[in-house]
Amino acid sequence: MNKPQVPDFLQNIRVVLARPNHPGNIGSAARAMKTMGLSRLYLVEPKAFPDAEATTLASGAADLLERAVVVQTLAEALDDVTVACALTSRRRELTTPLATPRQTAPELIARARDGEQVALVFGNETFGLSIEEVEQCNRLLTIPGNPDYFSLNLAMAVQVMTYELFSHTGVDVEYLRPDGEAATQGEVDGMCGHLGQAMDDIGYFERRNSERLMRRMRALFNRAGVLREEIDILRGFFKQVQRAADGSLKRDGD
Repeated sequence: MNKPQVPDFLQNIRVVLARPNHPGNIGSAARAMKTMGLSRLYLVEPKAFPDAEATTLASGAADLLERAVVVQTLAEALDDVTVACALTSRRRELTTPLATPRQTAPELIARARDGEQVALVFGNETFGLSIEEVEQCNRLLTIPGNPDYFSLNLAMAVQVMTYELFSHTGVDVEYLRPDGEAATQGEVDGMCGHLGQAMDDIGYFERRNSERLMRRMRALFNRAGVLREEIDILRGFFKQVQRAADGSLKRDGD
């Protein structure tokens, strides 16, 4: 199966990191983004950027860092955005409804598919988003977790959010499945017949009900959904067993 293409509408979704302290987190966030098909990174007042550590931790996503847009205010990063999602883990005295990434992802994907600009806004590693920054967003999201220990690294939070979005794009993993033709019913029956003969040749049925046992073996292989290549492997093995049994009988006869 051919490798699927990442949908173009993901270009309408940007990740905004507000006042990131650690360049390594910027690089790791870029890696998380690229893994999930996103490529537009905005940085609001980064403490250190560009930086070698960011490039190192991007691990193949350095192109996102090269194209990153650096701005001085969050307003600049959101200028042409219609849906801005503030990621927060703190209780906020705001009227904006609080939702999870999983609840919001379908809407964000639909908006991006329609050509709207969507932003995922993440705050500083230590202090998160300020109340003023949150107020510039029209969606409030939190990643649910252990109430007694809620401490996601910035890049981890980016990974969780972008994964939720990508899971709604329709891109699946079928292309990773190995190629192979399913065996026909006739091929499975023939293999089971060969198995029965091999078992008989080595004396396996001497104290067992061969008919009942072979019914169960056929049911097993029918459930398994074996491939033609696997049938060939098994029949080759059965032949080897029969040759070994035949040689043993000849030696005993001598």
